[in-house]
Amino acid sequence: MDSFRKGKELQFQVERLTFGGKGLARVDGFVVFLERTIPGQRVLARITRKKPSYAEAKVLEVLAESPLAVKPRCTHFGTCGGCLWQNLPYDVQLQVKRDLVRECLAHLGGIQEDLVFPTIPSPQEYFYRNKMEFSFSNRRWLGPDELSTPTPGKPRDFALGLHVLGFYDKVLDIDECHLQSPLAVPILKEVRRFALASGLPPYSTKNHTGFWRFLVIRDSKVQGSILVEVITAPHRNGTSLVAQLAAALQDKFPEITTLVHGVSAKKAQIASADSRALLFGPGYIEEHVGDLRFRISPGSFFQTNTQAARLLMDQAAEAVGNGETRLIWDLYCGTGALALRLAKTAAQVIGFEIVPEAVADAQVNAGLNGLDNCEFVLGDMRKLLTRPESLLDRYGGPGLVVTDPPRAGMHPRVVESLAELGPPRIVYVSCNPATLARDLKILLERYRPLRIQPVDLFPHTSHIEAVAVLEKKG
Repeated sequence: MDSFRKGKELQFQVERLTFGGKGLARVDGFVVFLERTIPGQRVLARITRKKPSYAEAKVLEVLAESPLAVKPRCTHFGTCGGCLWQNLPYDVQLQVKRDLVRECLAHLGGIQEDLVFPTIPSPQEYFYRNKMEFSFSNRRWLGPDELSTPTPGKPRDFALGLHVLGFYDKVLDIDECHLQSPLAVPILKEVRRFALASGLPPYSTKNHTGFWRFLVIRDSKVQGSILVEVITAPHRNGTSLVAQLAAALQDKFPEITTLVHGVSAKKAQIASADSRALLFGPGYIEEHVGDLRFRISPGSFFQTNTQAARLLMDQAAEAVGNGETRLIWDLYCGTGALALRLAKTAAQVIGFEIVPEAVADAQVNAGLNGLDNCEFVLGDMRKLLTRPESLLDRYGGPGLVVTDPPRAGMHPRVVESLAELGPPRIVYVSCNPATLARDLKILLERYRPLRIQPVDLFPHTSHIEAVAVLEKKG
């Protein structure tokens, strides 16, 4: 296999897409993974990594375009890490995502492929996101033309936008984006203009100095209101400076109904704040999913695609049936979206969540919707379920457990404890087919899968949600 040594340039025919969005090609049976490719392309690529059973390669040139290819909508496509598949027709994306779920569950979980239903599409292909996180950086990504000729008004050491695929420390200045509200980019440009004129530098991931860190924009798809959070490092003039920015944004964009200044001293590049100061507005926005109202604060989790979230919630609700399930436990409940949807068909729902702000929002959301059969408990599922006796004594045994964990899935102890708890049915809402398959492999010792329903909440990306319905064996 010396022909696949690192640095070697070869031609490849892309056969299909794999989990994570990479293209797969084979040469004499040897597998090569290629970033940013789609089936049917013939490419020239350079080997970047060689392992005994596979290699990875970077595409240098598309020699022959795929017959499936369509023109991408965004001018940043190919550089920005936000989208991978804008050049792939949406109906093909849906089929690919079903295939990826089927492959993960069959290979890692031993689940029959025919239990995976066709992917439910997102109601919107573009402008579907209700939240975007943009990063400041002192290392702006330079296009080929800029390497020799600087762009006027765009210093190399200042950027606000999205990370370039494969580069944690380089940020592409965004001039357009078709994922969130059309107003998000004009807001971003105004924040960039103000921050650049402030004279304070963006945060450096290398030496952990600098002021400007993140811009987070949330918008309500129903009400049209917008929440902006500007996250900075601590600075003696930080509060007054961001207050000036808030006034400028409020004047220029009346759609911004609240603005929060978050301060983070963390070295990790995570868009979360150690403390927050409200500069104007109520400090939250409201979103509607069907006939349910939700209050969303800056640090709370809420499904990113509002319209598709309704479809996801409906899939979970179908497993409840017509009122025969009296008590439901909702693990990792966030701001209570699933819990409130399920509360309409159950006698009582108990939600569990580790984020205090989300629990507070969930309690408010129950009140907003006049639902008095929901209770929300603050705690770590690993600790709560390690000794479930106290939960059983307090609430009783659930007829159904719904779990909606983060991408990492459930901790092995939580999976084992859930299996031992033994509710008649489990509904697992997953945003990662690989961890879904891993967790189901443990649960399937005591449960049988009834169906797995993929739902596309993230068009043009490789991310896919799936709802797995499990029934306890005899």
